[in-house]
Amino acid sequence: MAKGRARRILIAGGGIGGLAAALALQRRGFEVVVFERADSLRDGGAGLHIWSNGVLALDHLGLADQVLEVAPVQHTAHFTTDRGDVLGAWPVGDFIERYGAPTIAVERSVLHGVLRDALEGSPLRTGAQVVSFDQDADGVTVHFADGGSERGDLLIGADGIHGAVRDCMFGPARNRFSGYIAWRGRAPMEHADIPPGTFNAIFGPGTRFTYYDVAPGLVHWMSVANGAPGGRDGAGVRDMLLRRHEGWAGPVADILRATPEEWILRGDVEGRKPEKQWGKGRVTLLGDAAHPITFNIGQGACQALEDALVLAEYLAEDDDSVGALRRYEEERRGRTGPLQNIAWMIGKMGAVKNPLLIKVREAFMRKNWNTRAFTAAEKDQVAYGLRWAKKDRAPVTGRAD
Repeated sequence: MAKGRARRILIAGGGIGGLAAALALQRRGFEVVVFERADSLRDGGAGLHIWSNGVLALDHLGLADQVLEVAPVQHTAHFTTDRGDVLGAWPVGDFIERYGAPTIAVERSVLHGVLRDALEGSPLRTGAQVVSFDQDADGVTVHFADGGSERGDLLIGADGIHGAVRDCMFGPARNRFSGYIAWRGRAPMEHADIPPGTFNAIFGPGTRFTYYDVAPGLVHWMSVANGAPGGRDGAGVRDMLLRRHEGWAGPVADILRATPEEWILRGDVEGRKPEKQWGKGRVTLLGDAAHPITFNIGQGACQALEDALVLAEYLAEDDDSVGALRRYEEERRGRTGPLQNIAWMIGKMGAVKNPLLIKVREAFMRKNWNTRAFTAAEKDQVAYGLRWAKKDRAPVTGRAD
């Protein structure tokens, strides 16, 4: 494979990782083209928990202040039982003073929009589904579902857990179903028990419910329950969820009643074991295409943002672009692999249904969640982001509540 500095970089996938990579590469002087299979970028439907490492990455891209105009800063992450008993409380608000950036919640569509609008020119092409690629010593040619093609120096597969770029390199991915399904929704509401900066994860028998505000007057929630993959919901899904969480403490029922049924989305939760290889030649992977992390630690979007910055850094600093891809992969595999495993383990712990195992889980969380778990999360998920901190930058504090 010929050495040399890349000029034109193709990106499959217009999600958070793909757009962040495009922006980071543009800022480093590269020409980028982003191919998104959908006719338009996804708009709404879910909220995102962005730890301080993700906010530091956004700040490095010059976007943190813009996101924080609407994204609530989280003060304490609460973990409780369905009976209302406290299992733990993490003072994530302290991260502003400690690391110079808060942990926040934001609508996915808001973050998408901020990243898209920051791009120069018109590098995003929608309705362009990448199905395969060919590469040679001089470049990469991607092929689309409509029969068209495009040529570039490098290809980044940011097309998700079911992405075609990864499968074209290595064969069908061995994704694994977690054993549980997530229902997500948004409730346009204000509630006395949901002040700005709220985060609460509630653990019940074989099911969980998490909620946090993502903008003034808008609450994102997720209901998780054990089940078989491939199911579909008909009319009455909101009533089904109300029955599932009947009698749960806190504002759970009020949140569900305030949610329009058409705003409720269902999805099987999948992951993948860490893989030893992300790329070949002039092609590499990024985000969920490389390291799908289940939602349990709130790091999926954060790690995609980190991927984007590290990739752009290596490509800008090395005249051997193919070698830069391999160095990016080596660093990021070491970072993301443990997070994939931790998220999977926490998901299994949250899914237990046996009453005896539930008691063990609650005892474990009461003893360890505020100390060992929080310390590990801070070290592994936040401190890494300090590499992006601007030394002369005042703390990113967010909007006033």
